[in-house]
Amino acid sequence: MTDNTTRLDHVVLWVRDPAAAVDFYKKVLGLEPLRVAEFSEGKAAFPSVRLNEETIFDLAPLTLAERMSVVPGADKSAGHPVNHVCLALAETDFEALRARLEEHGTPVSDISHNAFGARGMARRGFYFRDPDGNIFEARHYGEDG
Repeated sequence: MTDNTTRLDHVVLWVRDPAAAVDFYKKVLGLEPLRVAEFSEGKAAFPSVRLNEETIFDLAPLTLAERMSVVPGADKSAGHPVNHVCLALAETDFEALRARLEEHGTPVSDISHNAFGARGMARRGFYFRDPDGNIFEARHYGEDG
């Protein structure tokens, strides 16, 4: 990608078990795993999953917290998930995700309607947690997502 406009590149999520997290994001959310073999071989500090062509989620093990020194106090962020991350989906993908979550026994919230977001008013949305307690919102805006 050569477009240099501001975009979301990645989100780092603290997880207890990176392999289990990859499994959840692959099987339940349908995301592509990245660097799993490298992580298993000790060549990468954590695996990732691809959200779309521009954005990934890094699945950082809590054990990395003590080595976090990018800013003072960064090590204390382990175990403190963000409030939530919102995924905008096409209507068919929205329906399929909710079905997969329910199939895997992942609790989901009631459907919300007409919530404001980056693309305007979303027609429908719902919330769920990953196995590490990170909260996600899934929503769709209209016929094309």
